Amino acid sequence: MDYPKLFSPKKIGNIEIKNRGVMTAMGMGLAKEDGTATQKTIDYFTDRAKGGIGLIITEYTRINDKDAIVSGKQLSMAAEKHVEAFKKVSEAVHREGAKIFVQLNHPGRQNIAIFPGVWPLGNRAAKVFPGFWKLFYKRLSGQSRETVNDPKMIKMMHRYMPKLKAPSNVPAGLGFSPFGNQLIAPLTISEIKTLIRQFAEAAERAKRAGADGIELHAGHGYLLNQFLSPYTNIRTDEYGGSLENRTRIVQEIISAVKEKCGHDFPLSVRLTVDEFYEKIGYPKIGIHLDEGVDLAKRIETFGADALNVTIANSDTQVLISEPASFPLGWRRSLVEAVKKVVAIPVIAVGVIRTPEQAEKILKKGTQDFIGLARPLLADPEWMKKAQTGQGEQISRCISCLVCQESYESGMSQGKHTICAVNPRSGFEGEFSLRAKKDGTQRLVVIIGAGPAGLTAARELARRDFAVTVFEKAQQAGGQVNLAIEPPLKEKIGWSVIDLEKQALAAGAKIIYEKEATLAELSALEPYAIFAATGGFAAKPEIPGADQKFVYTTTPILERKVVLRDQEVVVVGSGMTGLETSEILVEQGNRVTIIEMLDEIAPGAFAPNVWDVTQRLDQGQVSYRPGRRLLSIGKESVTTVQKNNVREIFAADAVVLSMGVKSENTLAKQLKEKFANVSLIGDAEKSGRIVDAIHAGFRAARALE
Repeated sequence: MDYPKLFSPKKIGNIEIKNRGVMTAMGMGLAKEDGTATQKTIDYFTDRAKGGIGLIITEYTRINDKDAIVSGKQLSMAAEKHVEAFKKVSEAVHREGAKIFVQLNHPGRQNIAIFPGVWPLGNRAAKVFPGFWKLFYKRLSGQSRETVNDPKMIKMMHRYMPKLKAPSNVPAGLGFSPFGNQLIAPLTISEIKTLIRQFAEAAERAKRAGADGIELHAGHGYLLNQFLSPYTNIRTDEYGGSLENRTRIVQEIISAVKEKCGHDFPLSVRLTVDEFYEKIGYPKIGIHLDEGVDLAKRIETFGADALNVTIANSDTQVLISEPASFPLGWRRSLVEAVKKVVAIPVIAVGVIRTPEQAEKILKKGTQDFIGLARPLLADPEWMKKAQTGQGEQISRCISCLVCQESYESGMSQGKHTICAVNPRSGFEGEFSLRAKKDGTQRLVVIIGAGPAGLTAARELARRDFAVTVFEKAQQAGGQVNLAIEPPLKEKIGWSVIDLEKQALAAGAKIIYEKEATLAELSALEPYAIFAATGGFAAKPEIPGADQKFVYTTTPILERKVVLRDQEVVVVGSGMTGLETSEILVEQGNRVTIIEMLDEIAPGAFAPNVWDVTQRLDQGQVSYRPGRRLLSIGKESVTTVQKNNVREIFAADAVVLSMGVKSENTLAKQLKEKFANVSLIGDAEKSGRIVDAIHAGFRAARALE
C-alpha cells in the first residue's frame, strides 16, 4: 500500500523535512550525568534516522545545569562541552537523511529537589572520584516514586535541598503527580530574565552543535506550561494574570532565540492545549481547550515556525502517555481545533499506530506531521517498513507503559528507558538490527508460541537457523491470550500478532495443536531446544482452596466460568487481580478485593492501576488491603490483619490471583537428554510481556 501524503516533503520554517514523520521527544536517559551525549545517544537516534523518519526531536534538554535538572541522565545544552558531544549526534542523523531539533526545557515546579540539589555537586565530586555515581546509584537502588513522599525524605529535602523555581508557589501534587511535597520559590523578575537568556543561549549552542532547529517545551506541566496555565500562574506582575501577561515569557524567549540564532532558524513550540484537570475531579482549573486554542494563535504571532500540540501535565500524567484502554486517534478533535486557527505546520501524537491511520489523518488535513514517540521506540523502522510495503511487519506499540515506568525507576539506578516489544531500544550498539546469518540451517526447536517463544523464533530464523515451533494450542499467544480478555486490553495482543507475522516472514515454521514429546524431539535431533512452555495460575495450599467455588483467574478470564449477581472475593490485587475483578463487576457481581500488603496493586505502575480502578469504582467494589488470607470456608473467607485481628468476608465464590507458576516439567526432562536446552519466559521465571520478549531475544542472540 502506498502512503503518498505520509511520504511527501514539507517545510518547517526554511527546513524541508523529507516526509511527514516526526519522532517527538521522549525521555530516554542515555546521556552522562553531566548531560553530555554518549555513544548510546548516537546509536539510539541513528537507528531511528536509518529507519526513515523525517525529523527527530530530542528528549527534553535542560537549559542550565543547576535548577533545570529534572532527571539524572538527561541531555543538556547548558555549556560548550554539550555542543561538542552533540555534534556527533547531529552528524550521524544527517548522514542518514533525517533532520534533528533539540527540545529545550526547564521543569519549574515539576521536579524533585534532589536533582537540582545533588546533581551539580555530584558532577563535581565525580571529577575527583570517578566511582561516585556508581556508589550513588547503589545507595539509591530499590527506591521508587513513592520514596520521595516518605516523611523522612520530605523532611530531608525541606531541610537540605533548594526550593524549586516556578512562576508561583503552587506545588504539584494533585492526581498522579509524583512531585508533591516540594517547596517552591516563585521566580523574581530578574530570574525570569536570566531564564530567557539561558533558553536563547542553549538554542544558539544547539545550532552550533548541528541541530536543524529547536523546540520550546511549553507542555506537560513544565516551566513554560506553568506560566501559561491560570492554575499554576497566580502572579500579579507583568508575567501573570491576563493571557497577554502569562504568554509574555514565551514571546520573549522566541524573540531572544530568533535574535541570537537568526529568523531562519526553525523554532517549534510543544504546547499543552488542555490540562484535563476534570479527569481527576477538578473541572474548574487549568488550561481548557478554548484557551489552549487562543494560546496557539498567540504563539504563532510570536514567530513560532511550528506547533507540536499536546495535552496534560504531571497531575494528569495518565493522559500524556496513554494506557492501553485509550482508543486510536482519540486526541484528533483537540488537534483539529488548533489546526483550524493557525497557518504554521501542526505536529501531534495521539495513539497513532499504523501507516494507514497516519495517511488518513494527513489526508483529512487535521495535522501536517505525524508525531511518533512510543511507536518509534517499539520499531525504529516504522517509516521504512511503511515505505517499502512491509507495514504488516511493524512492531506496534501496545501502550503498556513499560517505557514510562522504566524511565522513572531508572532515574534512581542510572538505567535508561526500555521498551517491552523492542529489546534493542537503548541497546542499539550492543545488538545490531540484524544479527549475523550464522545459523547455517541448524535445527532449533522452540516449544511454545507465546511472546518468548515467538521472539526467539524470529531472531533465530533471521540468523539462518532452521526453526520449528511446536504450540499445543490452536493459536499463538500463551498467557497473552488471557491478558487481552479484560475490557479494553486488545492492544496488548498486538505483541503476539506482530511477533507471529515477523517469525513467519523470517522463515520460522509454526506447528499448532502439536504438543512436543520427548520421543519426537529425540527423533529430530535438534541442535538446540528453547522451552517457552509458559506458566499457569497458582493455587496455593490454603485450607478450603480445593472447594468447587474457589477458582484461579484463568477460568474467569477465559469465560469458562461466568458468575452473576454473587458476592465474590478476589484474593490478590496485582494487575491480573484487578483486571479479573473488572470482568466480574461487568457480570454484575459484588466484588471484595483482598490484598496482603498495605496498598492495592503493590509495585504496579500508578497510571495502569488508575486506568482499571477508575472503571472498577463505577461498580460494586470494595478494597481490603493489609489482610492475609487464612482459610476459605463454605460461604466465607477468613483473613487476618497485622494486629492479628481476624476478619470474615461473605463469599459465594472466591477467585485466587496469587501469581503464576512456571510450567517446566518437560524442560527438566529435556535437560537430562540434550546438551543445549534453554528455558525462556514464564517457563524460567514468571513475569510480564516485557520479561518474556526480552528473555527470548537475548537467549536467541546468545546461541552459539
